[in-house]
Amino acid sequence: MSVHRKIEKFLRATDMPPTKFGRLSVRDPRLVHDLRRGRELGPRISARIEAFLAAQQAQRQQGIGQ
Repeated sequence: MSVHRKIEKFLRATDMPPTKFGRLSVRDPRLVHDLRRGRELGPRISARIEAFLAAQQAQRQQGIGQ
């Protein structure tokens, strides 16, 4: 699954605003907007986003397990 699709899936699942996601993940509030308009991500930004998504998933799983 592409990083863009993972982001869209995460946004739907968490109801997080796209600008907040961009700020928290890579300090770019226009990230999701730009992706939706065709922006291509480099490997460093992709890795940062993947790490953010993994951390968020781990945090959500810990919250569910308590």
